[in-house]
Parts: sequence; structure tokens; C-alpha cells
Amino acid sequence: MNKEYITFPFYVIMHPFNGYWELKYEQNKKLNLILSFGILLMLILTNVLSSQYSGFLVNIYNPEYMNSLMEITYVLVPVLFWCVANWSLTTLMDGEGKFVDIFTSTCFALLPLVIVNFPWIWLSNVISMQETTFYYFCNSFAVLWSVYLLFVGNMTVHQFTPSKTIVTIMLSLIAIGFMAFLCLLFFSLIQQIITFITILYQEITLRN
Repeated sequence: MNKEYITFPFYVIMHPFNGYWELKYEQNKKLNLILSFGILLMLILTNVLSSQYSGFLVNIYNPEYMNSLMEITYVLVPVLFWCVANWSLTTLMDGEGKFVDIFTSTCFALLPLVIVNFPWIWLSNVISMQETTFYYFCNSFAVLWSVYLLFVGNMTVHQFTPSKTIVTIMLSLIAIGFMAFLCLLFFSLIQQIITFITILYQEITLRN
């Protein structure tokens, strides 16, 4: 992998319209996928390190109770839900993007969350209460930057108009909520079945 491919994600986030066009139509799909997984891995790492090592002024979690698997889930599940929901809807709305295009464009859009938030893991340990405003400002800036990139990426990948892209994003968010509800219902049902089987087993054991 040469230097051009490594710096390509930074080109995309600085020039999103041209970048996403090249991402979909001109760049090597396999390398795009490798870069996407790399960005996702860095975001997971940033999320875990942030929960563990951020300063107490901005860290809402107790590091002693931090669960790395849950922190990984907090990144992977929303990305997976977004890609599935967006792909399902845009397939019905004549979108031109394939699932892999949606995944790569989404991962590239998450890069600002890594670039902006990673230095603040360490800086948050040396700032005062008054300076936490800069921390929250930078976090908000990173989120808005990623949302903008997600919008441009979605519009370019599917070749939608801006208004149709907004409608698609809103419907995708509703679909994500529905999917989350179904998952919770499913896991709740599984938990009840396991509890029922456990109680039944104990009853049979005690009677014998």
C-alpha cells in the first residue's frame, strides 16, 4: 500500500465531494475496504482509551467498571445498523450504492472522530474545569464534521439529490430505532426462555 492510498482518507474528509466520487468510481475497492476497517479499528481504540484514560472532569464513566467489549459494541453495532438500514432503504429508493460502498463511505466519515478526539484523551488530564469548554467544543465539532461527511457520502454514493438524501437519512434513523427495538425484544425473549428452562431444570432436580 503506497503513500497515496494511506493519505486518501484525509483527502476525502477535506474534499468530500471529489473524495467520495473517487472513492466510489476510481479507487481500488479492496484497498478502500482495508482502509475502512483500519479507520473502524482506530475508532474502537479511541473509544476504549477515552473511557479508560480521559480526565475525571470529562469522563462520565468509572474506569474501574469499564467493559472493553461493551465499548467495542458501542461502535460496531451503530455502524452495522446504519449500513443495513441505509442499504435496505436505498435499494427500494433506486440508490446506486452497494452495501460495500455504504460501509466504506460511512467508515471514512468517522475519521474526524478519531483525529479530533484522540489527542483530547491525554489533554483532558491536564485541563481545568474552565477549559473543559474547549473539550466539548472539539467533540461537537468532530460529530458535526462526521455528520456532514455522512451526508455528502450518502448523496454521492447513491447519486441522490440533497433533499432525497435528507429523507433517506431520516428514514434510516427510524429504521435503526426499529431494528434496535426488535433486537431488545429478541434478547429479552431469549433471556426469559433461558430463565424458564433453568427454573424447570431446578424443579425436576429437586423433585428427584
